[in-house]
Amino acid sequence: MSQSTEKNNRYQLRNWTPENPAFWENEGKYIARRNLWISVACLLLAFCVWMLFSAVAINLNKVGFNFTTDQLFMLTALPALSGAVLRVPYSFMVPLLGGRYWTVISTAIMLIPCLWLGFAVQDPGTRYSTFIIIALLCGFAGANFASSMGNISFFFPKHLQGSALGVNGGLGNLGVSVMQLLAPLVIVLPLFTAFGAAGVSQPDGSGLWLANAAWLWVPLLVLATLAAWFGMNDISSAKASIAEQLPVLRRPHMWLLALLYLATFGSFIGFSAGFAMLAKTQFPEVNILKLAFFGPFIGALARSAGGVISDKFGGVRVTLINFIFMALFTALLFTTLPGKNGGGNFWAFYAVFMGLFLTAGLGSGSTFQMIAIIFRRLTLGRVKRLGGSDEQAQREAVTDTAAALGFISAIGAIGGFFIPKAFGSSLAMTGSPVGAMKIFLVFYVVCVLVTWLVYGRRASGKKTSR
Repeated sequence: MSQSTEKNNRYQLRNWTPENPAFWENEGKYIARRNLWISVACLLLAFCVWMLFSAVAINLNKVGFNFTTDQLFMLTALPALSGAVLRVPYSFMVPLLGGRYWTVISTAIMLIPCLWLGFAVQDPGTRYSTFIIIALLCGFAGANFASSMGNISFFFPKHLQGSALGVNGGLGNLGVSVMQLLAPLVIVLPLFTAFGAAGVSQPDGSGLWLANAAWLWVPLLVLATLAAWFGMNDISSAKASIAEQLPVLRRPHMWLLALLYLATFGSFIGFSAGFAMLAKTQFPEVNILKLAFFGPFIGALARSAGGVISDKFGGVRVTLINFIFMALFTALLFTTLPGKNGGGNFWAFYAVFMGLFLTAGLGSGSTFQMIAIIFRRLTLGRVKRLGGSDEQAQREAVTDTAAALGFISAIGAIGGFFIPKAFGSSLAMTGSPVGAMKIFLVFYVVCVLVTWLVYGRRASGKKTSR
């Protein structure tokens, strides 16, 4: 965008100083909140689209397809894989193009997999490879998280970033449960018959309009795109080149914090994608679609709470306690699963999994608070040691923090692929998910140790994340 165009752009914020108390109270907080709520709406829809296959895959064989359990688990896992990969380029886009422009583009892109999937599920002749492509395209929706969180971090002062990022990420994550709640309701109604949606008769005499699960989001995505175009802003000082963002990759803390975020958000999105399929394999007599939405719902709300709690008590402390509980819940899960001779207790299984969703959500909020605070402190200290000005230190802190949030969110999203795939592979090889759960348990114990040894001991003497 040319300089003259920027000057004439009424959506461009050229003097954005949220750390100035007078500016924040008189003007900044109103603009920031408007951008936050539009961002939340767009991100919520992104999570709806990203996790579409967690509701669609479980119903594909009911409408004429004949895919194996491992193939269906793969379809639920693939959007997370492409979403994780795409989060890297997406994390560059806000500093390159501006938050408003990129939110409009990235929201409109999601119309493609929604429209295509609605047609594909109506043709039993659709090849598995076509569903793979559509599932990978749903990953574009998951990539939105990196750019959305980086964009919102520019709008708020440092003492409110944990809360703002928690609200944006937490309510955005709520899209998973919104989709899993609404999809089972709309697929039994002839909503889009005027647009060609055909139902498939079921053994009980009811109809199944699986296309509705995808097409439901189309009008909402159009409205969200328009809201972003007319209601959001770009921040001039948030512009940065790719070269200015890449140095964050050389920081050891980026990789350590990415490990912690992989264990928290990766668990949330991975369990969200695979829980319904897993429960169906272990307890086929239970209609899990009526209950699956509650886990992501708890996790999404917990993420918002995790950011707020961490602003008050410190991200390190909250994260450490949270990982201990994640390990305990994982260990308890073994006692609820059916054995070779049957058994198992669904309600105990469900309750323990709800605990995992809760802690995964809380940990997602607390680790993101750690990222924002730690990278800001490290960058300010580094620039000042090198003799840079306060203005330069503040500018680089904003760029480094946004870049770190983007890269770490990309790594965290890989859990959304690994967890469903691990469940599918474990079931295919042994007939049980126990092998996958053992890996998760060891991983959570490692994260307890990393959090304490790297950040916890330091925070006990120096309040690192406060």
